[in-house]
Amino acid sequence: MTETRTRCGFVAVIGAPNAGKSTLVNALVGTKVSIVSRKVQTTRMRVRGVAMHGDAQVVLVDTPGIFKPRRRLDRAMVQAAWAGAEEADLVCLLVDAPELIESPSGLSAQDTDSIIKRLNEAGQHAILVLNKVDALARDRLLPLIEQLRARASFDEVFLVSAAKGDGTADLLSYLASRVPEGPWAYPADQAADMPMRLLAAEITRERIYDRLHEELPYATTVITEQWKQMEDGSARLEQTIYVERESQRAIVLGKGGATIKLLGQTARKEMEAQFGHKVHLFLFVKVRENWADDPMHYREIGLDLPEA
Repeated sequence: MTETRTRCGFVAVIGAPNAGKSTLVNALVGTKVSIVSRKVQTTRMRVRGVAMHGDAQVVLVDTPGIFKPRRRLDRAMVQAAWAGAEEADLVCLLVDAPELIESPSGLSAQDTDSIIKRLNEAGQHAILVLNKVDALARDRLLPLIEQLRARASFDEVFLVSAAKGDGTADLLSYLASRVPEGPWAYPADQAADMPMRLLAAEITRERIYDRLHEELPYATTVITEQWKQMEDGSARLEQTIYVERESQRAIVLGKGGATIKLLGQTARKEMEAQFGHKVHLFLFVKVRENWADDPMHYREIGLDLPEA
């Protein structure tokens, strides 16, 4: 009787901000493990999603977008992204195909150029994944593929629409065949490697970005201050939304507290769907001007604190 050999490996998904990394990871895993927002640079930490394919376990590392950092938090996010790539068995470079074609000298193209340059300098191979291809004709994609392949030695090229799931099955099958042989790192039914307190905070942060993406800048974060499991199986959560200015606090609260009430309702519903039990969610908003320089915040989301 032939012994079944399992496979398991880590695959880092890197790319410029807003290329669709979190959407792709969610599509490959088959459930939501990373928050998605219309705002760029939403992902602040490395999120691990676990995808199963046959006897292979593919651990997908959703990394923050790689760009030219300006703030201290930006530098920590970019460092985390490259650390994820360096530690992985495989690397997928995800690019926003329409953005690169329409704006060949735009920020996304510049960030992608920088990523390719660093991969080349490190002698690191990658798999090229062109995203959002459903909006493009094939004859417009071929020149872009040729341009990118001329600048780096990609192991393979995949065309996907992460939002629609097109092409993701082929990509997952390929990744499963390339990860090394070895025991699984996680149980087969575990979709993500993230503490529940942190996942709950990410859910609320996504709701803030989704609701207030035009009014509120990036100067906000969410901390789950308390998680208490109740005797009836429900959980009581207290979360603090930190902002940098009093005017931002007013935006989050809304007139008569209407906005924060809606944020709490939508976040609670998603938490209950994710956790499989009733959630009692209490949200508070506090002003902390320099929260982005607080070492505790960096530890909370698994980032190294860079020098000022």
